[in-house]
Amino acid sequence: MGEASGVQREAFHRQMVEGYALAQPGVVLGSPMRGSDVLGAVRVQVGLPMTNRHGLIAGATGTGKTKTLQVMAAQLSEAGVPVFVADIKGDVTGIAAPGDADDPRIQERCASLSWPFMPKGHPVEFLSLSGNLGVQLRASVHSFGPMLLGKVLDLNDTQTSVLSLIFKYCDDESLPLLDLADLRTTLKFLASEEGKPILDEYGGMSKATVGVILRSLISLEQEGADIFFGEPEFDVQDLMRRTADGEGVVTLLELSDVMDKPRLSSTFMLWMLAQLYETLPEAGDLPKPKLCFFFEEAHLLFDDASEALLDQIELTVRLIRSKGVGVYFVTHAPIDVPSSVLAQLGNRVQHALRAFTPDDADALRKTARTFPITEHYDVEETITSLGIGEALVTVLSPNGIPTPLAATRLIPPDSLMAPLAPERFTEIVTASPLRAKYVATVDRDSAHEMITRRIAAARAASVPPAAIPTTGSGLDGMTPAQQRAELRRQAAEQKRMAREAERYRKQMEKAQRDEARARQREREVLIREGSRVARSRAGQDIVRSVLGVLLGGGRR
Repeated sequence: MGEASGVQREAFHRQMVEGYALAQPGVVLGSPMRGSDVLGAVRVQVGLPMTNRHGLIAGATGTGKTKTLQVMAAQLSEAGVPVFVADIKGDVTGIAAPGDADDPRIQERCASLSWPFMPKGHPVEFLSLSGNLGVQLRASVHSFGPMLLGKVLDLNDTQTSVLSLIFKYCDDESLPLLDLADLRTTLKFLASEEGKPILDEYGGMSKATVGVILRSLISLEQEGADIFFGEPEFDVQDLMRRTADGEGVVTLLELSDVMDKPRLSSTFMLWMLAQLYETLPEAGDLPKPKLCFFFEEAHLLFDDASEALLDQIELTVRLIRSKGVGVYFVTHAPIDVPSSVLAQLGNRVQHALRAFTPDDADALRKTARTFPITEHYDVEETITSLGIGEALVTVLSPNGIPTPLAATRLIPPDSLMAPLAPERFTEIVTASPLRAKYVATVDRDSAHEMITRRIAAARAASVPPAAIPTTGSGLDGMTPAQQRAELRRQAAEQKRMAREAERYRKQMEKAQRDEARARQREREVLIREGSRVARSRAGQDIVRSVLGVLLGGGRR
């Protein structure tokens, strides 16, 4: 038994060494474990060129997902790769400060892994949807597009299709949709009597649908979300900055103050990913990514998403790799991510899952079946027994083949494993080179102003000119008050005459319609009578013919 166990240990050791050996720079995750044994001399790692093959970091709350993200982001930054992270709770801000080398937990972890701990902070940029926790992040309504905006507004497919009509009309008429006021004004105009003929050309829409969209817009504005839309729009190229010494800047989108708007924050991140896809040129296989993108609480992207939106996400994830961007989803369980998207993820770090309910047990079984087959682990049992800072790992090797599954004890982050001190946070935000670029709101001429002017001009043109006082009218002999009263009387008289003319026009039209209907009825009566007579004469002719035959051909 001892010999068999020794052979298995040797086979495991050899498989780990061969499976995770790299000839190029890589991102180190930790060292493999088998039972209580840790192979401290072997590193579980992913080659830098393969980090843009996308990935998944999953696990139950408190198992260390965020620290795994921090480990990867720090090493990517050191390698010169810019990183974007959606920081939901503010836990990742500590990446800007060195870690605590005196922390006994860190010392114990590093000793078990034979890992040299070198505390270090990394270059950081803070962005904020509200402007309170970093540089103000804005996007125009037009760049969001109807599908993403429909997700923010929680619209169904029919309502989103109506939103698409609004966008199409604004494109055709060169009406910039910059903020929510532009969209609201356009929607009200197209639903009004003035705009209805225009909208009919685009297929029309029901008042009920308009009401739903308007209520959703108002609700979004009342939540304070209107400040997220507008100009200057954030340039996604600012996510791809490096320091003077070549380190990639880690951009953190701070979301702790908008956690009550998860749909909006997740959609904003998806907007940035879509913008990167649209703007970046094709790059092919690179020695390292241009950017790595981490979605925390990634399930928010997919909750209640329409089929069209899911297709868009899948397409973006599948194709953005060739633009040099790696995308990592951080969530609780792999089943939070649609299968079509999950199939695109080459690197997986699975922290512990807990099975307290039947649904949990079902999710656990499904998760276990998605990992490569291994003789060294009972995958389902291992996932439930992993400790904090431990995970099942499989990544893509340099030749594109999944590495052997390794239960891994992860290295600690070299940066602070706690939120950054408030004074240091404020200091970084204040010193940001992007602050001056985005701090002031720009309110240029857009759909709201243009449509308001058009409506005012149209209404002014439809009002008859006011009576001009003349000497002959006798106004010169009146007091100013009497003149104003006389002008009001004349205006009222003009309106009365216009109403009389309109009433007369409608009466004439009705009389013409009645006369036309009467003539039509007469024609129908004549046609019926003529038809009856014709049928009668034809019948008589047929009878005479038949009798003639029966009686011998008739008289001669």
